[in-house]
Amino acid sequence: MACAALTLVLGLVYAGGILPGVRAGGVALGGLSEKEAVSALQTGWQAITVRDGDRAWTFHPGMFGISLDVEATARAAYAQGRAQFGGLLPGLIGRVDVPPVVVVDLATAEVNLREFAAQFEQPPVNAGVRLINGQAQPTAPVAGRALDVAGTLARLRQNAGAALADGSLELVMQPVLPAVTDASPMVERAARLLSSFLDIRVFDPVTGDSVYWSLPPTAWGEWLTAEPDPDSPTGLALSADARQVRAYLEAEAGAALDGSRYLKLDEAVAGVQAAIRQERTDPHIRVYHHDRQHIVRPGETIISIAWDYGVPYPYIQQANGGLESLTPGQSIAVPSPDTFLLYPINPDKRIVVSISRQRAWVYENETLKWEWPVSTGINSSPTWPGIYQIISHVDNAYAANWNLWMPNFMGVYRPIPGADFTNGFHGFPTRGGSQLLWTNSLGTRVTYGCILLSNENAQALYTWAEEGVVVEIQA
Repeated sequence: MACAALTLVLGLVYAGGILPGVRAGGVALGGLSEKEAVSALQTGWQAITVRDGDRAWTFHPGMFGISLDVEATARAAYAQGRAQFGGLLPGLIGRVDVPPVVVVDLATAEVNLREFAAQFEQPPVNAGVRLINGQAQPTAPVAGRALDVAGTLARLRQNAGAALADGSLELVMQPVLPAVTDASPMVERAARLLSSFLDIRVFDPVTGDSVYWSLPPTAWGEWLTAEPDPDSPTGLALSADARQVRAYLEAEAGAALDGSRYLKLDEAVAGVQAAIRQERTDPHIRVYHHDRQHIVRPGETIISIAWDYGVPYPYIQQANGGLESLTPGQSIAVPSPDTFLLYPINPDKRIVVSISRQRAWVYENETLKWEWPVSTGINSSPTWPGIYQIISHVDNAYAANWNLWMPNFMGVYRPIPGADFTNGFHGFPTRGGSQLLWTNSLGTRVTYGCILLSNENAQALYTWAEEGVVVEIQA
């Protein structure tokens, strides 16, 4: 009788308002009138929580095509405990989540569920190998989870209000099994690999400088995993967990690189993984450079700015919409030197050419291999300073503009964007099938933009310098 009396008293107190424990779509409505509930729902229905167990993300309902009928939802909340006496006590002394009245645009929901599927997924972790108390030991695999778009849409289609009663949408997820469930065959090979530090060489092809990010086996051993390899006797190969490698590289790059330089993280992660697959602990990754902004100073021209930055001037014109003239104080874009570095980088080979000194130096493993006299372009058709690469090899190239045949030609850069015309290294050219040119001119500027070597030196360089070797041309 005491409980009945309490229920009667509290029911009278809330006769004009929504019961105190009532919520709808995650919005607390207790004690409010219907009109006040409408206002509260309009304000509070700005976000829903999308869940996969303990993992949660917050989105605006409209992202998933969900719109709320606030008047109908307020009426449903007010009716809680009034239409049926059995619902009165929970609404008075407990919590009741009233399903909101919603309309779902399933097409919008599907588009955005698919767009965010990668964010919701939890990739599986293959069995791997870890260094534990100094010993390589196998680790267990971990199943992943992937979004079941069709299942989640079905949940919304069947009863969206019930699915969103507490203001959250529980995603339908499917388990994803790892590809490798037993890495014990890799333990011996991992033990050999984990006897060394992982020395990641971070190479800047523009400056030619390298730094090393080194990790002890106890640290980088946490990355080790195994993956299927049909070419391996065991059917497995060692690799590194991409998420952990990425997190490490991202943190190191943030601390070590200034705002003008960056890593392409996908490429860098792949480089580290490739080295470990080859059971090497000396991966190298490449630094990239952003485009630059230059404020024009009095007396500067497009050509003078391009020369100072080491970028052929037509590229600056192209980057600035066909720029023809300058005004002091004007801001112009200068393309990144990476514009000319499109091939994979070999950090152990480099060719340096000096226009002012008419010399070339060829380095291998940071040691001088050759030093030669060269001839570069005349003033009216100069060799342009900059950071480039060997981009082609032609046994005997023909320059139609000057009717020249150029032996052992190695293309270095295109002075004009998109043009076939290429400046590069070559030996003494011929004209008319036999006449040798410039044989006594090495050390002076005589070419039409190319870098002239003796025939012997051109042949040696042609054989040694594969496509991708960096060529640094200094003013």
